[in-house]
Amino acid sequence: MTIVDEPAEIREGEELDRSAVEMFLKDMIQGLDGPMSIKQFPSGFSNLTYFIRIGDRDMVLRRPPIGKKAKTAHDMNREYRVLNALHPVFPYCPKPLAYTEDKRIMGCPFYVMERIPGIIFRKNLPKGMILPASQARMLCENMVDLHFRLHTLDYQAIGLSDFGKPEGYVKRQVEGWSRRYRDARTPDVPDFEFVMAWLDENQPPDSKNPGIIHNDYKFDNLVLNPENPVEITGILDWEMSTVGDPLMDLGCSMAYWINKDDPEEAQMMRMMPTTVEGMMPRKELVDLYVKKSGRKIDNFDFYYCFGLFRLAVIAQQIYYRFYHGQTKDKRFETLAFGVALLEKGAKRVVDGGGL
Repeated sequence: MTIVDEPAEIREGEELDRSAVEMFLKDMIQGLDGPMSIKQFPSGFSNLTYFIRIGDRDMVLRRPPIGKKAKTAHDMNREYRVLNALHPVFPYCPKPLAYTEDKRIMGCPFYVMERIPGIIFRKNLPKGMILPASQARMLCENMVDLHFRLHTLDYQAIGLSDFGKPEGYVKRQVEGWSRRYRDARTPDVPDFEFVMAWLDENQPPDSKNPGIIHNDYKFDNLVLNPENPVEITGILDWEMSTVGDPLMDLGCSMAYWINKDDPEEAQMMRMMPTTVEGMMPRKELVDLYVKKSGRKIDNFDFYYCFGLFRLAVIAQQIYYRFYHGQTKDKRFETLAFGVALLEKGAKRVVDGGGL
């Protein structure tokens, strides 16, 4: 039995042209020799992620999903660029190996990176894994510490000064995600208008300390050392990273975090083992970030509410593809229910529920 994250067989309709991919990789990456095998990492909900082995070399290929996509989403070149800039100074990023926009290979841009093997938490701990409460707490502390370290990198020094626009970042996010939700809404989900109006009216000023933000920083994008599972060895899925307000990044992370004592409907949305004994609750995680950063947070409710709303938009954009028959992935069928639950959660925050 292994607790290391492993790929599975490729889903129907998401197959790759094996010969075209193999020819591209062997042309672009020196030293590749031997037969090629391809599998798929089945747990992602956004970009499609494949495991490729050529000889004894393990790699990961990322490509956009099939079907309708938000205009600015799934930018493979952008993701490849940030990995190129970050990997030399922040080795938790996978090393990028090759990128192409040649649509003759698979009809879309894609890139390939080195694989970082290890444990990745999904809804529950891997079968057979025991995580003592003391280690669960230490892992939470390490997670917050690494998040803060990312936010304090000198993005200008590594060539990412034009990677985002910190000025007006919050306003653009509120307006942009509101527009995306309205564009992707289907008849069977709530309209979110009350929440969107509250976010628009309660925006904080621009951050005085902008930084590189991951925008999807959560357990199932962290790779853990199998020999020491409190050690984070990799951070995956940089497709939404930019330069912006670190507190927006933290709020988005907290939207995924379900406390052990959250109500039953919140427990239904749990996607990671955040309720394991020893895991820190959301408020404690935020307080730890505040302590490390020295940054004053007057009203974290806005950032947390925005995180819940943004998560609903992401779920709805994915559900849109399923609703309109653009994907056969049955995991997406229940996302409309999740969108409704997220609206209830966001309204609770607006009504003073807080973290």
